[in-house]
Amino acid sequence: MTVTTNHPKPITRSEFAEISELLLRRTGIRLTPGKESLVMGRLDKRLRQLGLTSYREYLDLLARPEEPEIHQAIDLLTTNETFFFREPRHFDYLREEVLPAHPPNRPFRLWSAASSSGEEAYTAAMVLAEALPNAPWEVVGTDVSARVVASAQRGLYPIAAAERIPMPLLRRYCRKGREEYTGLMAVAPELRSRVTFVRANLMNNLEGLGRFDVIFLRNVMIYFGPETKIALLERLEAMLQPGGHLIVSLSETLKGVTSRLQLVEPSVYQRPADV
Repeated sequence: MTVTTNHPKPITRSEFAEISELLLRRTGIRLTPGKESLVMGRLDKRLRQLGLTSYREYLDLLARPEEPEIHQAIDLLTTNETFFFREPRHFDYLREEVLPAHPPNRPFRLWSAASSSGEEAYTAAMVLAEALPNAPWEVVGTDVSARVVASAQRGLYPIAAAERIPMPLLRRYCRKGREEYTGLMAVAPELRSRVTFVRANLMNNLEGLGRFDVIFLRNVMIYFGPETKIALLERLEAMLQPGGHLIVSLSETLKGVTSRLQLVEPSVYQRPADV
């Protein structure tokens, strides 16, 4: 009797280094040594689907000019873990400190700059809908992964995702799925219509998105090296309205990174009003 196994294809040190360099060049994300098992776990199934026997063959494929598989590789290698009302202190700050001080004559714009599957953007939208019921506002979500952007646009989530949403907001802005959507919940159309999702790479110039009053960029810069962080912060600062806020994860800090953004409280930074 022959027993077949599905162990991930082994990756050599040089293959891992080339994949790491490719991801760094394309997204700014740095895969450090020790992440080999992560790469194998995420790419092994794709290699099997393509009928490839090694990561060297996969790298040769990715090296072809204008090869669309590069987008698939980025989708698989980028981390997309998030949930509703993650780090709730940030949404309290948005509601209690930022929104009351916002000029009433200007639409409020918020950017979820690594929106993944959309939970952060929709959470912010719930806060804005409650705080600004009669004022114009907009949420923009961007992510490098086309797959998660498409998922966010649908606004469909496992019913378990509702556990972190306060009950009044859940009742007002979410719908329980029925029939073929049993086990799912959907973001209400009136909220979804105020949130736009776009595939975008933070390494590119994104000034075409316009200026924002608040930018959320949480759990992203931990993957970037110092030079990438500095260049990214310069671009983000230019996209903030004077007096606008950049919010990073509670586990992150800009300490040691050159920037004109000023610390307001842990993980919350502000562009000076006169810059």
